Amino acid sequence: MNLRELHDVQSDVHAKSLFKTSEGNVTAMQIMEGALFKEHVTKVQALLVCITGEVVFENENGLSQTLGPGDFIRIEPFVVHWAKGILESQLLLIK
Repeated sequence: MNLRELHDVQSDVHAKSLFKTSEGNVTAMQIMEGALFKEHVTKVQALLVCITGEVVFENENGLSQTLGPGDFIRIEPFVVHWAKGILESQLLLIK
């Protein structure tokens, strides 16, 4: 199975639960080129891992980091953040 097969190709941004446990979960995400995953917060620390493509992750504290294949970033709880697709991208969000 491939991560792309999990997503609706008609959506610019799509997320689908991939794996859940009693302690956390993994979500497969797709952000298309030019699409914006709008501002939001998480209540727990998270890890965003870029599998393919390229995205820019930004937060309200002024952080701006470009993620390419194999890159990851730790997301702080209760900090507003968002991501923009530079290229069609597949990501994993681990909480």
